[in-house]
Amino acid sequence: MKGPTMNSSLGRRQFLNIAGGALSASAFLALAGCGSSGAGSSTSSAAPASSATFAGPFVLGFDQEFPPYGYIGDDGNPTGFDIDLATAVCEMEGWEFKPTPINWDSKDAMLNSGQITCIWNGLTIEGREKDYAFTDAYMENRQVVVVRSDSGITSLADLAGKNVVTQTDSAAYYLLVDGGAQADLGASFAKLDTIGDYNTGFMMLGQGSYDAIAVDYPVAVFNIGDKTDEYAMLDESLNSEHFGIGFALGSEALAAKVEADLQKLDAEGKVEEICNKYAGQGVSYTAWCLPKA
Repeated sequence: MKGPTMNSSLGRRQFLNIAGGALSASAFLALAGCGSSGAGSSTSSAAPASSATFAGPFVLGFDQEFPPYGYIGDDGNPTGFDIDLATAVCEMEGWEFKPTPINWDSKDAMLNSGQITCIWNGLTIEGREKDYAFTDAYMENRQVVVVRSDSGITSLADLAGKNVVTQTDSAAYYLLVDGGAQADLGASFAKLDTIGDYNTGFMMLGQGSYDAIAVDYPVAVFNIGDKTDEYAMLDESLNSEHFGIGFALGSEALAAKVEADLQKLDAEGKVEEICNKYAGQGVSYTAWCLPKA
């Protein structure tokens, strides 16, 4: 993963034309159900994986600095909400499971070359519908802003003239730059920087290098933890979005198979069990989108 060098290159969760404005924290869980995703008609440079012929290994590409969806645990092993979901699918299918940390900027090249089977790590669908063979959305998410508790910043409007940071190629970044749904807000900042990983971003926020960090809601909850005397999340959200599992174009059948397996796991109560495991880190079963099988 990249270190703390600041840059404005494209690289993490590209988010081009999402609709939506500021949502209150309480309104998020009351939002209507998730929409479906569609893949484009172009073909990938690698041979697509068919559900009829796929026998594994199932190589999941994930950003190891994106808790609670995917990260390296205290024992040195990959863990997280998405990792647990994928583990359950592979157990159901009898596939060998290989969670593989990747450089997020290289995710498309690795997917299209066949080095990884899919990208399953809080991958935003909106703005990418034609780039991947997506499952339907399985989780609803939102982008939020975290500040220091003593900053005096209590609303999005208070960010005018402030220094803000977010992750490279993140949904939040593309909301705040030209063409994004929150471009006017972003233009009011003194500075909008990008950084390689959110762990470093929160450290720099705490040190006072930045006034605010724009981040995915579960990542914010995970990093705030019990440090509510240090960090505060604004009530207003930047948007609402949806996560899907991205396979290479041409792999729609395999995507549909994994989607169906998730629906079966949900019907068995396994999905709710995994959600509850990460409830303290910002994951809620009420944000689950796929209907039961």
